Amino acid sequence: QVQLVESGGGSVQAGGSLRLSCVISGLEDNNHCLGWFRQTPKGREGIAASHSDGTTLYENFAKGRFTISQDGNDKNTVYLHMDNLKPEDSSMYSCAADPKLSAGWCKLYGTYDTWMNVWGQGTRVTVSS
Repeated sequence: QVQLVESGGGSVQAGGSLRLSCVISGLEDNNHCLGWFRQTPKGREGIAASHSDGTTLYENFAKGRFTISQDGNDKNTVYLHMDNLKPEDSSMYSCAADPKLSAGWCKLYGTYDTWMNVWGQGTRVTVSS
Protein backbone atom coordinates (compact mmCIF):
# COMPACT_ATOMS: atom_id res chain seq x y z
CA GLN A 1 0.00 0.00 0.00
CA VAL A 2 1.43 3.33 -1.06
CA GLN A 3 1.60 5.93 1.68
CA LEU A 4 2.76 9.52 1.82
CA VAL A 5 3.94 11.39 4.89
CA GLU A 6 4.60 15.13 4.88
CA SER A 7 6.63 17.11 7.36
CA GLY A 8 8.33 20.46 7.68
CA GLY A 9 5.41 22.80 8.11
CA GLY A 10 5.38 25.47 10.77
CA SER A 11 5.20 29.16 11.45
CA VAL A 12 7.46 31.67 9.77
CA GLN A 13 7.55 35.40 9.26
CA ALA A 14 6.94 36.95 5.88
CA GLY A 15 10.06 36.81 3.75
CA GLY A 16 11.23 33.62 5.38
CA SER A 17 11.72 30.15 3.96
CA LEU A 18 10.52 26.65 4.71
CA ARG A 19 11.29 23.25 3.27
CA LEU A 20 8.53 20.68 3.24
CA SER A 21 9.31 16.99 2.91
CA CYS A 22 7.21 14.17 1.51
CA VAL A 23 8.25 10.55 1.97
CA ILE A 24 6.54 7.98 -0.22
CA SER A 25 6.57 4.31 0.75
CA GLY A 26 5.09 1.09 -0.51
CA LEU A 27 6.06 1.63 -4.14
CA GLU A 28 6.38 -1.39 -6.40
CA ASP A 29 8.73 0.36 -8.79
CA ASN A 30 10.42 3.67 -9.27
CA ASN A 31 8.11 5.31 -11.81
CA HIS A 32 5.95 7.69 -9.86
CA CYS A 33 4.69 11.24 -10.15
CA LEU A 34 4.42 13.32 -6.99
CA GLY A 35 2.82 16.71 -6.64
CA TRP A 36 2.53 19.35 -3.97
CA PHE A 37 -0.81 21.03 -3.38
CA ARG A 38 -2.31 23.51 -0.99
CA GLN A 39 -5.80 24.33 0.11
CA THR A 40 -7.27 27.70 -0.81
CA PRO A 41 -10.75 29.21 -0.36
CA LYS A 42 -11.37 28.27 -4.00
CA GLY A 43 -10.30 24.68 -3.49
CA ARG A 44 -7.14 22.65 -3.83
CA GLU A 45 -4.36 24.35 -5.77
CA GLY A 46 -1.51 22.55 -7.46
CA ILE A 47 1.96 24.00 -6.91
CA ALA A 48 4.57 21.77 -8.50
CA ALA A 49 5.15 18.16 -9.48
CA SER A 50 8.12 15.90 -9.89
CA HIS A 51 8.55 12.57 -11.60
CA SER A 52 11.00 9.99 -10.31
CA ASP A 53 13.07 10.51 -13.49
CA GLY A 54 13.69 14.12 -12.47
CA THR A 55 11.08 15.81 -14.67
CA THR A 56 9.44 18.77 -12.96
CA LEU A 57 6.41 20.96 -13.50
CA TYR A 58 5.53 24.27 -11.88
CA GLU A 59 2.40 26.33 -11.85
CA ASN A 60 3.10 29.91 -12.93
CA PHE A 61 2.59 31.44 -9.50
CA ALA A 62 5.14 29.05 -8.01
CA LYS A 63 7.97 29.80 -10.42
CA GLY A 64 10.78 31.67 -8.75
CA ARG A 65 9.73 31.13 -5.12
CA PHE A 66 9.00 27.41 -4.92
CA THR A 67 11.39 24.61 -5.80
CA ILE A 68 10.53 20.93 -5.97
CA SER A 69 13.35 18.45 -5.75
CA GLN A 70 14.15 14.86 -4.96
CA ASP A 71 16.52 13.83 -2.26
CA GLY A 72 19.90 13.11 -3.81
CA ASN A 73 20.10 9.72 -2.14
CA ASP A 74 16.46 8.73 -2.03
CA LYS A 75 14.05 9.34 -4.92
CA ASN A 76 11.19 8.48 -2.59
CA THR A 77 11.71 11.72 -0.66
CA VAL A 78 10.57 14.86 -2.41
CA TYR A 79 11.00 18.37 -1.06
CA LEU A 80 9.18 21.62 -1.64
CA HIS A 81 11.44 24.52 -0.81
CA MET A 82 9.56 27.79 -0.39
CA ASP A 83 11.31 31.15 -0.35
CA ASN A 84 10.14 34.70 0.30
CA LEU A 85 6.97 33.42 1.92
CA LYS A 86 3.95 35.69 2.08
CA PRO A 87 0.97 35.65 4.44
CA GLU A 88 -1.19 34.47 1.54
CA ASP A 89 0.97 31.33 1.35
CA SER A 90 -0.49 30.23 4.68
CA SER A 91 -2.33 26.99 4.08
CA MET A 92 -2.45 23.26 4.58
CA TYR A 93 0.09 21.76 2.18
CA SER A 94 -0.26 18.20 0.96
CA CYS A 95 1.71 15.92 -1.28
CA ALA A 96 0.00 13.44 -3.53
CA ALA A 97 1.14 10.80 -5.96
CA ASP A 98 0.24 8.59 -8.83
CA PRO A 99 2.57 5.61 -8.49
CA LYS A 100 2.26 4.66 -12.16
CA LEU A 101 2.12 7.96 -14.04
CA SER A 102 4.73 8.35 -16.73
CA ALA A 103 7.05 11.33 -16.88
CA GLY A 104 5.29 12.69 -19.94
CA TRP A 105 1.89 12.74 -18.29
CA CYS A 106 3.36 13.98 -15.02
CA LYS A 107 4.83 16.99 -16.77
CA LEU A 108 1.38 17.84 -18.14
CA TYR A 109 -0.93 16.90 -15.30
CA GLY A 110 1.17 16.45 -12.18
CA THR A 111 -0.40 19.53 -10.56
CA TYR A 112 -3.96 18.43 -11.28
CA ASP A 113 -5.38 16.98 -8.07
CA THR A 114 -7.79 14.76 -10.00
CA TRP A 115 -4.80 12.91 -11.50
CA MET A 116 -3.36 12.01 -8.10
CA ASN A 117 -4.73 9.00 -6.27
CA VAL A 118 -2.71 8.76 -3.05
CA TRP A 119 -2.63 11.63 -0.57
CA GLY A 120 -0.72 12.47 2.56
CA GLN A 121 -2.29 13.96 5.66
CA GLY A 122 -0.90 17.43 5.08
CA THR A 123 1.33 19.82 6.95
CA ARG A 124 0.32 23.33 7.93
CA VAL A 125 2.24 26.44 6.99
CA THR A 126 1.52 29.75 8.69
CA VAL A 127 3.18 32.94 7.49
CA SER A 128 2.85 36.02 9.68
CA SER A 129 3.25 39.57 8.47
